[in-house]
Amino acid sequence: MTASSSDAQNMLNFTVPPEWSGKRLDVVVAHFAEEISRSRCQDLIRQKTLTIDGATISEPKYRVKQDQQICLTLPQPIDAVPAAQQMELDVLFEDDALIVVNKAANMVVHPAPGSEEGTLVNALLHHCGDSLSGIGGVKRPGIVHRLDKDTTGVMVVAKTEQAHNHLAAQFADHGRTGPLEREYLALVWGEPRPDKGKIETLIGRDPKNRIKQAVLKSGGRNAITHFKLDQVFGGHKWTVSRVKCRLETGRTHQIRVHMAHLGHPLLGDAAYGAGVDSKKRNLPMPAQMALKGLNRQALHAALLGFEHPTSGEKMRFTAPLPEDMQELENALSAENEGDFSQ
Repeated sequence: MTASSSDAQNMLNFTVPPEWSGKRLDVVVAHFAEEISRSRCQDLIRQKTLTIDGATISEPKYRVKQDQQICLTLPQPIDAVPAAQQMELDVLFEDDALIVVNKAANMVVHPAPGSEEGTLVNALLHHCGDSLSGIGGVKRPGIVHRLDKDTTGVMVVAKTEQAHNHLAAQFADHGRTGPLEREYLALVWGEPRPDKGKIETLIGRDPKNRIKQAVLKSGGRNAITHFKLDQVFGGHKWTVSRVKCRLETGRTHQIRVHMAHLGHPLLGDAAYGAGVDSKKRNLPMPAQMALKGLNRQALHAALLGFEHPTSGEKMRFTAPLPEDMQELENALSAENEGDFSQ
């Protein structure tokens, strides 16, 4: 038997079918309340918002019985603490379940100490408004992955709890067995050899600088990046490469750390590109000026593919290089002495 709901009363009602008899209450409720996670169901049960045959039950481990009438009262989602702010957004796609945006540079994804305003979340709270149905009881956008402040490109954000749970599971799988697909474009110093491969290391806090990440011999978390050389700029005096990177894990600063570990740090990366001043001086002046204008790491999330959480449709979105990275590529190409593409 399927559950019925009342929007006016914000309630969920259903009768326990024979096959669910003897199972835990939170498991059963999470099954019938498809848009709510099991942990959220546990919270609601403990908050005494659920009755069985008219009696309030507050124990998630309670074992249900056949034909019991279960009624769950769903509280209205409260407003998110971050303030909604009107900001320009490059929206690639939007429906009732999710929104896909092309994130600009110099935009933090989520409010944090020192960045309480001007974030993507602030912008989405204003843009989406009442279309946010509430995640974990809070009217907020569901962030399932992040990009660094100065990394541009495609991001997907959930608007409902069901979409959040479905997308989060896809990102947790990292495309190993599921439909998730992520591709980044990076401009790096030098020419990686071999021209494609897999970088697998442990990544964790840098013991010498706690605000940075580092490749570790022990501790940290497993991190896997697949890279492929896409184009080479320059030649004798200087060499810069455009590299395609695909993630098999999602560690903080993963591509930046891995490419630096490989000996090919990203252009403009102040944190992981130390010791490249001589390389900068060897660039042609137009490229030097374009790199100075970039003023960030040359990294762009160019492609994102995933399964739509409600329709099951495979979706795929791309975003062209942002203007600052394109200007840098144009300046490098103007003095190009050799290409590699495949």
